[in-house]
Formats: sequence, structure tokens, C-alpha cells
Amino acid sequence: MMHVFAWDGESVHEFTHLDPAWTTQSTYSMLWVDVTDITPEIAASLASAFKLHELAVEDALAIVHHPKVESYPGVLYAILHGIDFEAAKHQFATHDVDFFVGANYLITVHDGVSRSIGRMRDICPRNVQIMSEGPAALMHRIVDGMVDNYRPEAEKIEARIDELERAVFDNTHRNLSQQILRVKRDVMALRRVVSPQRDVVGRIARREFTQIDEMVGYRFRDVYDHLVRLADEAMIFHDRLGGLLDAHLSFVSNRMNEVMKVLTVITTVFGPLTVIVGLYGMNVALPAFPGGASAQFWWIAGGMAACTVVMGAVFRSLKWF
Repeated sequence: MMHVFAWDGESVHEFTHLDPAWTTQSTYSMLWVDVTDITPEIAASLASAFKLHELAVEDALAIVHHPKVESYPGVLYAILHGIDFEAAKHQFATHDVDFFVGANYLITVHDGVSRSIGRMRDICPRNVQIMSEGPAALMHRIVDGMVDNYRPEAEKIEARIDELERAVFDNTHRNLSQQILRVKRDVMALRRVVSPQRDVVGRIARREFTQIDEMVGYRFRDVYDHLVRLADEAMIFHDRLGGLLDAHLSFVSNRMNEVMKVLTVITTVFGPLTVIVGLYGMNVALPAFPGGASAQFWWIAGGMAACTVVMGAVFRSLKWF
């Protein structure tokens, strides 16, 4: 549940516990404490060892929290979200990662599914430069990895939109509304995830906090640019999907109009024929055509055929079909 990486100026040591004396002695130049599935007991021990503010600790214990950044005496507290796209549910699942940045320590709190922190735990013991750059720089590396994980998911959405565009304009599928709406829901989820984090990272990049120096601020500015680009792409995706849905519904409406036109022509043609059949089907004496009783059927059938041809010619001249 706890991984502690301590840098003594030359090498990185890894522990599974935290000695409170390390926070007051000069044995280690920097500490990185990574906590998985934090408990109230661990939170209390961290608060006591690093003098963390009680409100920040309370937020760290919360299961889900909105991204934010706050400055407390001697520590910068930030909440950012990792991403995990659940294709089966068509939604972006987010995972809170809490950061406590002090003068010589970094504390990360998460639920154990952070890919970027997992990679950094593997790299830190082998690369002492990471710890030597300071806690803010280490936080940047983790956040940069979290934001990089957004790019493949955004590319998958873009590829899916391209497929839908081809299907809509090729008019090869008739039931695309549900597929378009599912992808649109994915895009809305991406926007809900990216937009708040863009604002948080933007504040960090502007160096509003003493824990972020100029060089680290430049690094966070690069992360901020990536988030701005993702947010812009999400808006573009949303607009493209809205246009696709309108185009698809227009195609469906036009197709329905064509069907209704054919049915209307058929109904109009059969209207006079029904009148003729009804007249000659009555049980009353009607004027007879020449040729005797055997020729009456052919006279009526010919008249109906002539009526159909005339009506068809009239409809054709009106460009109904």
C-alpha cells in the first residue's frame, strides 16, 4: 500500500514504509511517497510526518473529487485525473491522483490503477536524475505521462468518426443514429475529463505557487498545450458528430420522401381505377359498350389501362418521378 523512494544525493533507495524521522533529518535529500488505496490511519501518519493540512488530507481520502489545485502552508496540493477508456461501456473512467508537493518531498495518492505512476516507480530506482530534479519535476513527469495516455483514446475516437463519415456519405447503412450518438457520448465524456484538468495545469504552468520554479513551469506549459489541443479536438469532434447526425437524418428523411412519393403516385393511379371498378360493379343497369356482353370486360380493361397511361404521362411531365 506504500512505496517510498528516498534519494540521498547519489542513489535512490526503495522502502515499503515511512520513517517519520526521515522528514526531519538530512539523511535523504528528497522523498517520494506513493500510497495506494489510502486509509485514515495512513493519512493520519502522513499528516503528522509532513505537517499536511487537514482539509487536503480530507480531500485525499475522498473516493472521487473534482480536479483542483490549492496552496497550503509549505505544500502544494493538486488533484488530477488519469484516464481509462472502457470500450464496452462507451465511457471514460477517471481515477483520482492526489499530489502533495513540498520543498523536498512528493506524496502521490491513488487507487492503484495509475499507469504513469507505475511506470515511474519502475524507472526511479534506475535513474537517479529523476529524483535529483526535485519533487515538482517528478510531479511533472507523472502528469505528463497521464496526459500522454489521453492521446491514443482521442485517436481512436477520431478514427471511429472517420468511419461514420464514410458510412453516412456512402449511404451504405440505414441505422447509424445510435452509433453516432454513442460516439458523441464518448466525446462528451472526454470533454468533461479534459476541460477541468486544463484549467488546473494552466494555473500550475503560470507559476502561481512557490513550489513550481521557472524551469518546471515551462514543462507544465507544454502539458497545458497538450490539454488545450485535446480540448479543442473534443469540440471539433462534437461539431463533426453533430453535422454527421444532421446529414444522416437528412438522408433518412429524403429516402422516406422518395418512398412516400412512390406510394402517393400508386395511390393516385389506383383512385380512378377504383371508381371505374366500383361503378361497373353496381347491381344496376349501365350504358353498354359496343360488341355485346362478351366485349364489355375488354372495354372496361382498356379504359382503365388508358387512364393509367394518361396519368403516368401527366406525372412524368410534372417530374414527379
